[in-house]
Amino acid sequence: MERDFPSKGQAIPDIVIRRLPIYRRGLRYLLRQGHATISSNDLAREIGVSAAQIRRDLSYFGRFGKQGKGYDVPTLIEAIQQILNIDRRWDVALAGFGHLGQAIADYRGFEASSFHIAAIFDRSRELIGARSAHGVKVDPESEIARIVGELGIRMGIVAVPVDQAQSVTDELLAGGVQAILNYAPVTLRVPDGVWVREIDPISLMQSMTYYLDDVDAPDRIKSPDSIADVAGS
Repeated sequence: MERDFPSKGQAIPDIVIRRLPIYRRGLRYLLRQGHATISSNDLAREIGVSAAQIRRDLSYFGRFGKQGKGYDVPTLIEAIQQILNIDRRWDVALAGFGHLGQAIADYRGFEASSFHIAAIFDRSRELIGARSAHGVKVDPESEIARIVGELGIRMGIVAVPVDQAQSVTDELLAGGVQAILNYAPVTLRVPDGVWVREIDPISLMQSMTYYLDDVDAPDRIKSPDSIADVAGS
């Protein structure tokens, strides 16, 4: 298998990058089920993306698999992890330690992932000095830029109310953060070169009620695919 991955400057559609974790998740499931090799058709059935889409996406990064034999599952998992840079640990700064922030900090899924909540911040005097279930101390928001910079953290999570979201984002950016997962229902202003992914459950639910409100909707529109826009080309 050729693994001459393209440089980060090469233009690869962001939607392709968004699908790679879905491929990895499906491959890991298949590996746990005892599949050492898998065809693109079988992988497509597992994750709900067409085989042609899978082959097209992977072709951006080299040639994977062999004609008539399919993909070597462990090797493809490793390659995707290298492409996504998740073959290493990433420290993450969490801004906000309210109910949502505490749930994020205590999320057990981080334990088996490449991500580690290394710093937590809040402006509430009652929360400053507290510790997460994993023992990370909550520092004041005023210390975000300094601590993030000292720890070399490049990824942040914003889990604060709307009126605080931009200010903590500015502090994260001042500390050197280049990627932000935003839970606040607001569009953050960031400079070029900074990546933002937004998680807004209300907006996502509103996009689904469109399909539920009109009794004629099943005849008027097609139902969305299982992984919606992420699966489409």
